[in-house]
Amino acid sequence: MNLEVLKKRNKIVTLVLIFVMILWAVCSKFADFNAIKGLSSIPKAIVWLFTRFIPNGDSFSKLPDILEKLIETILLAIAATTVGATFALFFGVMGSKVTKGTKALSIISRLIASVFRNVPDAVWAMIFLLSFGQNILTGYFALLFVSFGVLTRAFIETIDETSDSAVEALEATGATYFQIVFQGVIPSSLPQMLSWVLYMIETNIRSSTLIGILTGTGIGFVFDLYYKSLNYSVASLVVISIILAVFVIEFTSNYVRRIIL
Repeated sequence: MNLEVLKKRNKIVTLVLIFVMILWAVCSKFADFNAIKGLSSIPKAIVWLFTRFIPNGDSFSKLPDILEKLIETILLAIAATTVGATFALFFGVMGSKVTKGTKALSIISRLIASVFRNVPDAVWAMIFLLSFGQNILTGYFALLFVSFGVLTRAFIETIDETSDSAVEALEATGATYFQIVFQGVIPSSLPQMLSWVLYMIETNIRSSTLIGILTGTGIGFVFDLYYKSLNYSVASLVVISIILAVFVIEFTSNYVRRIIL
């Protein structure tokens, strides 16, 4: 590599690092964040975690209620994801260049996906709180909208990447548009699409826990209830239940992905 080019690259890297450090210092100042104080509090936080935030014998009496809410949260995430995936499939086909739909439909599909995908689920939850209040429907629509946006974008890219040869082969035989979609596009893209759906279910299970704190439903509400009442032993059991559930779901999802891909 040319010595001048290497020097120029090192200079750019140095300037970027300096800029990042200045930006961090300015943001810390405005946020009133003390890095030294924050780092020094870590040992105390760890000690508190392992002395007070642990389940005890009494907390396990609440386990049936915790599991009931945990299952409710998981089912909510699955329901929102599958419905979102159904709508995303339609918009994904409309938005793909491979299916050769109208340019207007493609632009509209991509625009809608971009809007729904870039608004965080917590923001959607706050928007729906104004209409539906604190209930499970608020969390459902928040997860549904984000799932729809993310999966639409993922399905468009998947169809564009995996369906080219299948579409060309069917076009050569004189197949109709719907035959191309249902016999070429969807079958060739389906394994990757299912993988995206499984990934979205994992993500939504994590997100629904936080959304539950806002909407007053599910396992998030249970954690918030016990934590705010200073019942840390039960709150810790809720956290452990969520972690174990996420690991089980992720293991199952990875296993299914290995089979279909």
